Amino acid sequence: MAYKNLFFDLDDTLWAFTQNARDTFEELYDKYRYDRFFHSFQHYYTLYQQHNLELWAAYGRGQLTKDELNRQRFLYPLEAVGAGDAELAKAFTDDFFILIPTKSGLMPHAREVLEYLHPRYNLYILSNGFQELQCRKMRSAGIDRYFKKVVLSDDIGVLKPRAAIFHFALSATQSQLGESLMIGDSWENDVAGAAGVGMHQVFYDVSGNSPLPFKPTYRITDLKDLLGIL
Repeated sequence: MAYKNLFFDLDDTLWAFTQNARDTFEELYDKYRYDRFFHSFQHYYTLYQQHNLELWAAYGRGQLTKDELNRQRFLYPLEAVGAGDAELAKAFTDDFFILIPTKSGLMPHAREVLEYLHPRYNLYILSNGFQELQCRKMRSAGIDRYFKKVVLSDDIGVLKPRAAIFHFALSATQSQLGESLMIGDSWENDVAGAAGVGMHQVFYDVSGNSPLPFKPTYRITDLKDLLGIL
């Protein structure tokens, strides 16, 4: 297949969201002396992560606004230990969104792969991330220059894996479906979403052993594997 247009997810596909986020949370845990409320950072972070997944799922279904998503996910761990201070949670939240886009960690081999692909393909970002964060994260990591356009769910209020965001991305970049490839680490959002509109997909299986409900067009465990496909 002669691809011309590569659509990359950003978080945990190129930009190392999991590690960057953890580092940010740990810094703010110390700054706000959350050890007053939790047995350890891991105690706090486990509570946050468990509820955060549920809230994002509700947000994806249109059951929460972005503001309510952020209010609830940062307040919940405090409420879970009987310390539900909304003002403290709001201060933590504000600092989080200032600090996290300054992090520059990338997934292994991301930069060298982009360097190779950049002169050969039209590169685009297709992300569910927040508009006020994603471009800043890319600039901090020094990868913004590789991409012709950043397409975000915030642009139309629709998240991957819904078909509308993929159709919007194709239209916004003037890309033909048959010449386009979606690359991402989320099975549901990136792979199943792209497959649902007939777009070829690359599943970046970071764990290397994810059970799959159907066979994606391609499956990789390292971004360098893209060089054997493209």
